[in-house]
Amino acid sequence: MSAPENEPTEAYPRLNTLSTGLRCRCPRCGKGPLLRGFLKIRDACPACGLDYSFAEPADGPAFFGMSLVGVVGMALFMWFEFSVHPPMWAHLVVTGPLLVIGCLGVLRPLKGWLVSEQFVHKAAPPEFSSIGKHGDGSRWR
Repeated sequence: MSAPENEPTEAYPRLNTLSTGLRCRCPRCGKGPLLRGFLKIRDACPACGLDYSFAEPADGPAFFGMSLVGVVGMALFMWFEFSVHPPMWAHLVVTGPLLVIGCLGVLRPLKGWLVSEQFVHKAAPPEFSSIGKHGDGSRWR
């Protein structure tokens, strides 16, 4: 179910991966939603029928999100610490929840962006094949 029979894949213009990804839209048509719920990828696009079985961003969104929020959050944490000199409980009440909210807030857009990049670059699972005679006639027995 990659494309409806009456609409070939070439009928869709190449979309901006950043724009469609951050909006969590279909990477082919840009109209259908990519996610069902908070982070679950749909089986297919309801608008154009694109099969999302190619999409597997794994831990990429979490890694990029924590890295991005961690760098920005640490800069803000240090500014807050050095300019205001708050007690430790203020960091627990202010900084901690802001870091958690920031990490959760960027997960969906980053997941959409990575799926869009996978679609544009035609990412596929790796396929391994032997190109030599590994183990046949080896001198090391």
